[in-house]
Amino acid sequence: MMTRTGQIKFEASEPSFEPVAAESNSVSAVLDGSNGEFAVLALIKTFKFKVPLMEEHFNENYLESSKYPKATFKGKIINFDASKLTTSEKYDLEGDLTIHGVTKKIKTKITLVSKDGKLYVTNSFNVKAHDFDIKIPSIVKSKVSDDVNVVFDFILDKK
Repeated sequence: MMTRTGQIKFEASEPSFEPVAAESNSVSAVLDGSNGEFAVLALIKTFKFKVPLMEEHFNENYLESSKYPKATFKGKIINFDASKLTTSEKYDLEGDLTIHGVTKKIKTKITLVSKDGKLYVTNSFNVKAHDFDIKIPSIVKSKVSDDVNVVFDFILDKK
């Protein structure tokens, strides 16, 4: 099952300042229903911000998208069994998240909903920018959080 129109949003805002948030609606995700292997690919330049200058700084200074053009996740949904999917099930998701050329192991919960022949996949987790060697300049440190909340929504179809 797969999609090429998945959505990832992230936010690294600090209270009382302009929101530091972006989203991409062209994320690819693939799930192997036989074993629960799950992979995601997001091109960094597809993330859109409300403020164009933030988007420029994000691509040039923070994530260096010309040098590190993509973020990936490769992992597995633990104890995944496609035959047991009913309305809504929570599973553990474990794997390697690569951002800015740095790979870290993550473990989080994922929600799967089977409906009308499609699989709806949602999740929310936090990462720290410094864990991925993303440097926040001291001049904006009070406005940009090191804690980044990542939310994804995918609707997977059989292809």
